[in-house]
Amino acid sequence: MKRILSKPLLSPCIKSKFSFCNYSEIPSASAAESGTYSDNSDEFPVYNFKPEKGGAATENRRSQGRTTVKDQDLVMRYKQMPIDQDWTSVWPVARSFHPASVPLPIRQGYPKKGQASPGKFANAELMKIPNFLHLTPPAIKKHTEALKQFCTEWPSGLETDAEMNQHFPVQIMNSVYCHSGPSIRDTKARIVTLKVKLTSLPLDGHSKDKLLRLVGACYDKKTDELVLVADRCPTRKQNRNYLEYLLSVLMIESSKTEPWESEKENMDMEKYIWRQNIGYEVTMNTLKSTASIKNLGISETELEKEVVVQEYAQANEDLHNKGEDDSTLRKYKEAVKNLLINWPEQLSAGEKQSVVQ
Repeated sequence: MKRILSKPLLSPCIKSKFSFCNYSEIPSASAAESGTYSDNSDEFPVYNFKPEKGGAATENRRSQGRTTVKDQDLVMRYKQMPIDQDWTSVWPVARSFHPASVPLPIRQGYPKKGQASPGKFANAELMKIPNFLHLTPPAIKKHTEALKQFCTEWPSGLETDAEMNQHFPVQIMNSVYCHSGPSIRDTKARIVTLKVKLTSLPLDGHSKDKLLRLVGACYDKKTDELVLVADRCPTRKQNRNYLEYLLSVLMIESSKTEPWESEKENMDMEKYIWRQNIGYEVTMNTLKSTASIKNLGISETELEKEVVVQEYAQANEDLHNKGEDDSTLRKYKEAVKNLLINWPEQLSAGEKQSVVQ
């Protein structure tokens, strides 16, 4: 049905020369029901788009299409779970905490004064943190049984840590970080550390000395380990490849002998070596003189093999390399006494016994 306006849309000061049929006094069905139609024959009809609050029509409109469910009508899943239920079927994979599926009185959050911590229902503290309900012992056992068919037997000869370090001296370590935020990426996960015992590397004296000079502070004297850390590349795989390349380059460069290395003197050595210093010549000349005076007839090679000479060499090197303390000074004192006082008598007695035999 077409509706004709009772008054034209003209300015109030202009009188209309036309007459219209007035249908404005007949309200529509929807306007009458909603109470938003204002009936005034003298003015233009106004439709209230924002009805007054608390009206009966408003309450009826809000209640349409809405069903009220009470708490006692809900049946939680954990109340229907049997005691011997398979937990892996309830929580098979990692997911956010769901209170209706966990049959445990879990509480977490800041407790109010005189009250317990908030319960598990509508608890944001429990939902925003990662949980490990999918990694229970039965779940782990089921996973291992499923993966068992793809595994091989443990190789023989690798039962102890010493055997592992002997056959696999290089250790590569990295870290994995778990976050509850929107991103699982962490820049620290790209860092890779490589550890290897220096004794497990095929190095001679020259190569070892050169390698220690190249690595600098990366070598730990207490554990005899070479520790290399890489974090310059954006991914973990790139850093691992870089460390393997770096170790290979260090080994190759350490084995090379450059022409300028022949100019290296004793003062340039990394540590004190008794047989390469003038102290070795002075000591051997003194022992030779003592042996010639007492007619012992012993050569320089045999003197080096004497126990007292080896003890003196070790004590002398410890005193220079480890520094002066009570232990090194006491050891050096006893070695000097045995070398200069007790050695000729012990050697002459041993020579006499060998002659008698």
